[in-house]
Amino acid sequence: MMKRILLVILAAITLLPLSAQTKTTQKEYLDRYQLLVSKLGADGVGIETLLQRWGKDYPGDTDMLLGKFSYYLTKSQSSSIEIKDEAKYLGNAPTLSLKDSLGRDVNYFQVVNYDDELFGKATQAIEKAIELNPDRLDLRLYKISSLIGYEKDSPDMALAGLKGLIDYNGHSHPAWKYPGIEAGDDLFPSVMQEYCYAFFKIGTPHCFEAFKELSEKMLAYYPGNTVYMTNIGSYYLVYKHDSKAALKMYNKVLRKSPDDYTAIKNCVLLARSDKNIKLEKKYLPMLIRVTTDESERISAQARLNALK
Repeated sequence: MMKRILLVILAAITLLPLSAQTKTTQKEYLDRYQLLVSKLGADGVGIETLLQRWGKDYPGDTDMLLGKFSYYLTKSQSSSIEIKDEAKYLGNAPTLSLKDSLGRDVNYFQVVNYDDELFGKATQAIEKAIELNPDRLDLRLYKISSLIGYEKDSPDMALAGLKGLIDYNGHSHPAWKYPGIEAGDDLFPSVMQEYCYAFFKIGTPHCFEAFKELSEKMLAYYPGNTVYMTNIGSYYLVYKHDSKAALKMYNKVLRKSPDDYTAIKNCVLLARSDKNIKLEKKYLPMLIRVTTDESERISAQARLNALK
């Protein structure tokens, strides 16, 4: 009789829902997820099911939300090869370049496209993670970086997100956390400069304007930051082809930081582009003084000697 009772109890236990049995821990979910991703990739078979179970048991788990973000972002992407009438597309060189019958270049680029619905699910996941961890800087940057990829050559939402983040940083002074990185005073300005560089590298009209707007926004909070002042000079030099405005900004940088390599180097390039020998002779000795590249120093000295 006792044996029969035990058998009935065991049978009943196997029919209980998962929540009534031993609950999978958050670490166990994370370990399973990482194992699947290592073998199958971020959007591999079975990962969505695991994430759904994980989310049901621990709806506020940041690692789960990051997993969902990664899954849906990757799932939303598809790539194609397209012909573009330009030497670069979004800052990238062509995947393949051929000649047509007239000898003209035909450039093939790999283009990443996004499914709006899946990208929306990724955005919802990362926004929830940010809501639960408002001072995790990495989470905010994941969202903005995904928007840059999604918007391609017209980063309106990404720029708005960056401006809002700069205001939040300037007004609330959060104690930023960035896993694996020491969050010192220079972390935030350094990260924003990475986005400035990203816009500059993409090099479309909208992105050049975003580059300038982001630099100006940072200067409003960091008025003495010569990196962002140099950015404004480069905007005028490279995009607007306005040597006068560029030189004015570079000289402003050099009054604050006489050994600023980037400003000096750009002044030399500007003078050479304008064929302004007098100006080049002014900045070449500065370049010789500040460069840490011996070959550049020798080349600059040779150029200066040739101009005398």
